[in-house]
Amino acid sequence: MEVKPISASVPWAKASREVHYPCSMPFSFPKVYPILDSSFVPSTGRAEFLRRLAGSLAEAGVTLLEYRNKTGVPNDRSSSLGWKTGADAELLADAGILRAALPAGKVKLILDDRADLVERIGFDGVHVDAGDLKPAEARRLLGPDRIVGTFGGSTALLPGILTEPVDYLSVGPVFATRTKQTSTPPIGMEGVRRLRAQAGPGPVLVAVGGITLATAAEALSAGATVAAVAGAIFRQPDPAAELRNWLAALG
Repeated sequence: MEVKPISASVPWAKASREVHYPCSMPFSFPKVYPILDSSFVPSTGRAEFLRRLAGSLAEAGVTLLEYRNKTGVPNDRSSSLGWKTGADAELLADAGILRAALPAGKVKLILDDRADLVERIGFDGVHVDAGDLKPAEARRLLGPDRIVGTFGGSTALLPGILTEPVDYLSVGPVFATRTKQTSTPPIGMEGVRRLRAQAGPGPVLVAVGGITLATAAEALSAGATVAAVAGAIFRQPDPAAELRNWLAALG
């Protein structure tokens, strides 16, 4: 399969949040991109917690969700490939619950790192960063009908990133974050503006890192297409209610 660069592919060819895939319904990136880290999920009563959480998020109107599991001990296969994800058994169990509660066609589910498991668990795409599969490899593995996202840059866009066959670029960290380990200094709103200027109007830019409801609108005004959020939603007593607040505020 030929892998076309972003500039020649459908998702980023237009200055739009809509992504059109062959044989699938058009998908418009929402302004809020919740990231559920497995560290937010208790070990006791894990399955029931996830069922209730996912069901409540569906009722709140979630249309895009990333599941990230980096807390377990890697198995031999993932370790040999350089992944730092959780044990496959936990990841697969969690993913099955999320997919059952968040039906395909209504909610796009993105798996962090593990492009090799996306089709098996029925997810809609993958997010790959440095140390994971390269974006082109993830695209070859998943084909044109699934979402592939990757890290686009912090102080500047990564060289050649705009030619990668991906649907969105995460940029940041905008602010300091406790959810994902990084040594990269925050870029602030000025960094978001700078990266948008470098990217041009078309690419979907996802602002990541320490985004709160108080700063999300500013990040979007600075040039981000989407605001990714983890702890500011999932550390709340009622994540679904908090998601409703975000959706109401950002549209």
